[in-house]
Amino acid sequence: MTTSKVKPVPEGFHTVTPFLSVQGAGVALEFYKSAFGAKEQSRTLGPDGVSIVHAELQIGDSIVLLCDEAPALGIKSPFTLGGSPVTLHLYVEDVDTLWRQALDAGARVIVPLEDTYWGDRYGKVADPFGYQWSLASRRRDLTPEEIAERAKAAFGG
Repeated sequence: MTTSKVKPVPEGFHTVTPFLSVQGAGVALEFYKSAFGAKEQSRTLGPDGVSIVHAELQIGDSIVLLCDEAPALGIKSPFTLGGSPVTLHLYVEDVDTLWRQALDAGARVIVPLEDTYWGDRYGKVADPFGYQWSLASRRRDLTPEEIAERAKAAFGG
C-alpha cells in the first residue's frame, strides 16, 4: 500500500480564490471563456442535471470557482442581492487586447481604459452576471512618493 501526502492547497490554487454565484452559470462559463480566455477545468451538475453546483475556471494563473445561485442555501447572485461590492482585478500582459475581447463578448464599460497616475493602463467593465472586473497592465514602476505626487496632480492639487 502506497501512501502519499495530500496537498492542503490543491495544485493550481492560490491562498485566495474567488467563488462567484450567478444566475445562469452555464451561460456565465461561456461568457468568461470568451471575455477573459477562461479555461473550464471542471463542472459538477446539481440533482436536476442542469444547474451547476461547482465549476472551476482558470483565468491566467488563477482559479475562479462558479456556481448557480441557490437562495434556499444562502447562495445568492448579485442580481438577487441588488449588486455586488466586489470587483475582480485581472493583471494581464496586454490589457488592450483583453479589453476589446471583453467588450466583444458583451461586457459593459464602467471606467474607460486609460493610463493611470499609479502606472497601470487600467479600466473597469461589468459582466452580464452582476460582477465588475478591473483589467490592467503595469506600464510604469513608480515609488510610493511618485504615485502620491501624481495623485495630487490627478486630483487637482
